[in-house]
Amino acid sequence: MRHRRVADLMTPNAVTVQRGTQFREIARLLDEYDITAVPVVDDDGRPVGVVSEADLLRRQLSKAGAANAEAIMTSPAVVARPEWSVVEAARTMEQRRVKRLPVVDDGGRLIGVISRSDLVQLFLRRDRAIQEEILEEVLTRTLGVAPSAVTVDVADGTVTLTGTLERRSLVPIAVRLCESVDGVIEVIDRLTYERDDAGGAPGGAAVLPGQPAPEAG
Repeated sequence: MRHRRVADLMTPNAVTVQRGTQFREIARLLDEYDITAVPVVDDDGRPVGVVSEADLLRRQLSKAGAANAEAIMTSPAVVARPEWSVVEAARTMEQRRVKRLPVVDDGGRLIGVISRSDLVQLFLRRDRAIQEEILEEVLTRTLGVAPSAVTVDVADGTVTLTGTLERRSLVPIAVRLCESVDGVIEVIDRLTYERDDAGGAPGGAAVLPGQPAPEAG
């Protein structure tokens, strides 16, 4: 399944500063817009660094006096692309230990910012939206399962699958695809199957996953 893209969640028209923006002005912007960091862009709108609350604090503790963004910023800026999946963005934040990523176009120009709080919104998706995606995208379109074959219940991001699939091999596939849907926290598998295409249960016998297939004759 396709995860949401950075372009779907990023904040466009991000607050930015220039290399020469002074310490106090940067602090004011962070407070006014309730953000934790701000990209530093050049005259062409390309990110050259990022100034975070931590950068401001380090400068203040060093008692080095007033400074501009160029002297304070962390450079080079760690950036994301709009076509990245949110998984890739989250992984980059974790690896580089940053909370926000400037998003740039093919020319390297800033087009938005994505933050950890934006990614958290995925886990606040309405249960109904998750249920509809699983029914329409996972079961019907991807696996070709009739909507009447499987019941999908979603509560606070936990998905419960109940019903009967045609083949045993489809069960783990269905579970994995549901786990990949944005907003899903856990999948409870209560699926049965008609035919064990690995072991050969007789057609029409509903077999619970993990149980031995009934003997023929």
